[in-house]
Amino acid sequence: MEVKVPDIGDFKDVPVISILVAVGDEVAEEQPLIELESDKATMEVPSPAAGRVTAIAVKEGDKVSEGSLILTLEAAGAGADKGAGTGEVEPRNRDSGYGGRDGPTDAPAAPQPAPAAVPASARGDVHAEVVVLGSGPGGYTAAFRAADLGKKVVLIERNPSLGGVCLNVGCIPSKALLHAAKVITEAEEMAGHGIAFDTPVVDLDKLRGWKDSVVKQLTGGLSGLAKGRKVQVVTGTGRFTGPNMIEVERDGAKTSVSFDQCIIAAGSEPVTLPFIPHDDPRVIDSTGALELDGIPERMLVLGGGIIGLEMACVYDALGTRITVVELMDQIIPGADKDIVKPLHKRIEGRYEKILLKTRVTDVKAGDDGLTVTFEDEKGATTTDTFDRLLVAVGRRPNGKLIGAEAAGVAVDERGFIAVDSQQRTNVPHIFAIGDVVGQPMLAHKAVHEGKVAAEVAAGQNRHFDARVIPSVAYTDPEVAWVGVTEAQAKAEGRKIGKGVFPWAASGRSLSLGRSEGITKVIFDEADDRVIGACIVGPNAGDLIAEVALAIEMGADAVDLGHTIHPHPTLSETVNFAAEMFEGTITDLIPPKKRH
Repeated sequence: MEVKVPDIGDFKDVPVISILVAVGDEVAEEQPLIELESDKATMEVPSPAAGRVTAIAVKEGDKVSEGSLILTLEAAGAGADKGAGTGEVEPRNRDSGYGGRDGPTDAPAAPQPAPAAVPASARGDVHAEVVVLGSGPGGYTAAFRAADLGKKVVLIERNPSLGGVCLNVGCIPSKALLHAAKVITEAEEMAGHGIAFDTPVVDLDKLRGWKDSVVKQLTGGLSGLAKGRKVQVVTGTGRFTGPNMIEVERDGAKTSVSFDQCIIAAGSEPVTLPFIPHDDPRVIDSTGALELDGIPERMLVLGGGIIGLEMACVYDALGTRITVVELMDQIIPGADKDIVKPLHKRIEGRYEKILLKTRVTDVKAGDDGLTVTFEDEKGATTTDTFDRLLVAVGRRPNGKLIGAEAAGVAVDERGFIAVDSQQRTNVPHIFAIGDVVGQPMLAHKAVHEGKVAAEVAAGQNRHFDARVIPSVAYTDPEVAWVGVTEAQAKAEGRKIGKGVFPWAASGRSLSLGRSEGITKVIFDEADDRVIGACIVGPNAGDLIAEVALAIEMGADAVDLGHTIHPHPTLSETVNFAAEMFEGTITDLIPPKKRH
């Protein structure tokens, strides 16, 4: 069998930088044979079949193009039939691993070998160089970036509008409602400062219509951007039927979409619990909460994480009496306790109850409401009845819903897909991004992964190498954190320093009537470099970006402290926190003097 250089895009006369095998070597299917390097990418050409190398036609320094002979392979067993023909295979970029990425992406490497690609002659009803499955923030970003790099792109989306969960029933509509909630609560609280308003009259239809108009404006904009880039949108539910084919079904009609490369951006869905009657309309998830189907008198929020607390803020402002139940010993378990405390204290005064270290063991639907059984840390049980139950106990990836096994893509028992630092799955021409590849399940992470996948698919040498990914709870007050938290550092036995600035000493915070905020910046004791931060207070989500940039750029305490911030602003609190660590602050008595 003659093994030749496959289609490597527009690259020609690419130098061979490494010969990875020798004459007489026994090679496995997908084992790298040679390594090529252009000005944009380093590519390994894997073996199309198992066998023995009988001759090598190139040497290091030679320049090759598509169709150039690499070596001759004596195929073994079934591999001879599988790899018959030219022996051209899809090149793959080097897998350098994720390094410091957290969560399920640390799962075992995806199994090998990957299936051989379908011959180019096997075309579907629609064909594309790059197909993106899912049009959430990661998916549409990947599709648009690939198109900008000259690829013919098809974007598959099961819903009528682009944007996925985030734009349609997640990030965007929730922020619209949170803004409305903030207006209501700020109006209430201004009474203590001499300006009193009448109780607001909430027109749910108008509020819902405004929320929907925000969504429509953004999703409509995406459709225009897709058309402008000549990205073909295929609407329907997509499932793999082979390593180069997806079947899309819509209203009983089926369309086959073939591809040279694919980017999986299938997202996630809310977790359901077996003891909860999810078929009862009074039991809702985040999507149901955003529909604003009435304002319940009493609502239980099951889960004290970001999603549950954001929706609790909305319904509390609209007049619902809220109870939150959380299994852990604090709300928003990912953040430091001292940063969460101001939020806890504020909502504790507004909500009926916040139940920590408590589990829900049973929910019964009755005519008078949903009767919920609670069990506390000591095993004692109580019951209460609610008009509505919001289940917000997390999300699970959609990896098991797309027929990935038909393409040979490895999916673990939880539905996650393992990828390398270039977002490649175990099948070299199939990438995965966003929620299906692991925590954190955040839109901004998916966007950056989408760009990496698209650029690698276009032949560029890109890796997902972000040092940190910020997280934000858009509650009131907001809670944001990035990098190493204090709790994490203590658990790891890491020596850190911290600068903590209370917003009670911030003129801007006081002028907003909100003095409960805190900015805490974490430093490495060895070199004073910024390694993390936690912020609670109005607009904390906007403020955390400065610290994320500082970490990415390797900034230290002096860099933050000597950067002139505008006054009076909340952004000064980052500057002041660095000065607290350095011992150079003048707006407070410094805790220590280092310089």
